[in-house]
This record gives sequence, C-alpha cells and structure tokens, in this order.
Amino acid sequence: MPNTRGKRRRFGSVRKLPSGRFQARYPGPDGLLRTADKTFPAQRDAEVWLVRKEAEIIENRWQDPNAEIAFGEYATAWLKERDYAATTRERNESALRLHIMPTFARSPLTQITTPHVRRWRSALLDNGVGESTVVKAYQILRAVMNTAVDDGLIQRNPCRIKGAGAAKTAERPYLTVPEVYRIADAMPSYFRVVVLLAAFTGLRFGELAALQRHDVDLGRRTIAVRRSQAETRTHGLTIKTPKSSAGVRTVAFPASLVEELAAHLSEHAESGRSGLVFVGQRGGRLRRNNFRRLWLPALRTAGLSDVHFHDLRHTGNTLAATGGATTRELMHRMGHSSVRAALIYQHLVNGRDQEIADHVDEQIRRSKGDRGGLDGPSGT
Repeated sequence: MPNTRGKRRRFGSVRKLPSGRFQARYPGPDGLLRTADKTFPAQRDAEVWLVRKEAEIIENRWQDPNAEIAFGEYATAWLKERDYAATTRERNESALRLHIMPTFARSPLTQITTPHVRRWRSALLDNGVGESTVVKAYQILRAVMNTAVDDGLIQRNPCRIKGAGAAKTAERPYLTVPEVYRIADAMPSYFRVVVLLAAFTGLRFGELAALQRHDVDLGRRTIAVRRSQAETRTHGLTIKTPKSSAGVRTVAFPASLVEELAAHLSEHAESGRSGLVFVGQRGGRLRRNNFRRLWLPALRTAGLSDVHFHDLRHTGNTLAATGGATTRELMHRMGHSSVRAALIYQHLVNGRDQEIADHVDEQIRRSKGDRGGLDGPSGT
C-alpha cells in the first residue's frame, strides 16, 4: 500500500499520493491550510516549492490562491478609477470592450502569461484589426497589468513583447503659410479664421470651438484658453476645463490676424461677452463632422490631399520652432501637460511668446507679398 503519511517539516508538509506523485501543503498567513495547485514528480520538487512559498510569505509577496481576481472585474474597476478626459475614456473603453475583454475577461490575473498576450496580439493582427488599434489595445492591457503589479496581485507584467506598444505611424506633414491661406480662402467665411488660428497659434479644434468673446484680446493680440469642447457618443458635446494646468494658457497671435479676427467677431460670432467666437452656418456649436464636410472640399479646391485639421496645429508648432522658441516655450504655447514642472519658468514664456507670434506674423506678411501684396482677407 502506498505511503500517504505526511513528512513533518518546519514549514508545510509533503506526502506521497497513490499515483506516486507528491503533494505539498502549507499554512497561509491567515492560518488556513492550503494545498499546492499541482503535484510533483519527486519529493525534492515539492520541498523546493514549499521553500519558495515560505519565502513569498516572509517577503510579503504571497497571494491567496483561493482569492483569484478575474481580469474583467479588475479592468472594469481600473477604468473607472482613471482620470481620463471624456474622449480618451470613450476611446479606451472601446478598445477594452472590443479587443481585450473577449479574450481575457474571465481569465484570473495570475494566469495571464506572456505567451497568452503574444497569441492574443497575433490573433488581432491576423483578423485584420489595424496596427494602430492593436497598439492601443496592447498599451491599455499593459497599463492594467502594471497597476495589478503595483497592487500586489501579480508578480510580473506579462506584457513584455518588444515594440508592441509603439505605433509605427508616418510623421504628419506641416503646411507652408501659402498652403494655409489656400485652405482658408476655400472655406466659408465663418470658418476662415478657424483655419488661420489653428495654424498660427496651434490651438486644438476643441479649444477653438469653446472660445468665447472675452477670451480674445485684440489689443494685446492674445487668446486665453480656459476651456475645451469634447465630443463623445455617450455624452455628446461637453465643455470642460483643460485636464492639466498646462492646458490653461494665454497664447499670442500674429498682428496680421487682428483685422481678420475683428471682422469675424463683428460678422459671425455670437453676441455678448460669453458669446461663442465660432459657430456653424445655422448658429449651432462647431462640430467636427459638420466642419469636416466643408474641410474636405476646401482641400480639393486648394489642391491639397491627405491633410488633417490637426496638421494645422503641427504647422503652428513648426513655425514657432523656426522662430527660435525653446522647448519650454513651445510646450507652453501648445498646452502640453507632460511638462508641468516647466511651468515654473512661466516668466520666460511671457516675455518671448509675443516674439514667437511676431515671427509667425513675418512669415504671413512674406507670404502675402508673394501672393501679390494682398493685405486683407480673401474669400467670402
């Protein structure tokens, strides 16, 4: 008859099963007896496993095998706890729901391994999911598992695929000043200044859509960015303050735009101090879809293709850089939140921002000279 008597040890016990394999058991920190989740071919293997388990308890790395947490439960709570902007939250929730949960929702966190992640990623690519979408999904999965490591639920992040979290996207183009004006000339008059401000100040679409009359100072040639408009399927249009302190800023604009902006405020903006600077043809809020219906024909008229509205922002950043703006000055002007510590150098920006705008203004004036000395706005 097989020997099933337990061998006494300082920590835990090992016994031989009728199958000839060995079973290890040990008391957890709570005093409850737990059995290893596998058996061992040799007694020595079971004893080594117990030594490692004892070390986990001593080093406070032990996890209760009876308290497994499913990825779906954990990731849902993780997403709710993130301080995301509305559009970012919607985008990440969609990636989690469509591309991650179908594979990992019911999997215990501790059982998700690097090979599992590798097979999941390959399957997405093989099924025709776009590379940028797969990269985003991988980044979210990695972030969730990083938090699980921090929470002590897993020992190591299984997302360890080299290069999987880096998007391989082509660098976006930037436009010349004449190209900017060709697009602006092709837009309806009520959207002309949207294009010019986006290109020559670097303001985002949502920031332009939320501008109010009192944000614009024609005398000082500045625009105060205090809020932004977001568009999501869940909540529709929402107005929010910038997520970071870097997003709240005052940006100087070129002198060449003063006359055009003054005319726009007189002819197209809402009345009153809090009136919107930019509205649609029928007086509603500026929306991306409605703007895009006019943007695409304007590109064709201007003889340009594959230009995104966000490329205007890239253009503004490039123009400012050619004017000698430092990295800190550029980050201030663009409202990047990744350099919050650099805001302590605010006094440097305040002195130079006007000079940056003046440099952009010089480029505009040169462009107008090349176009036959046109000084006023063109188009209707």
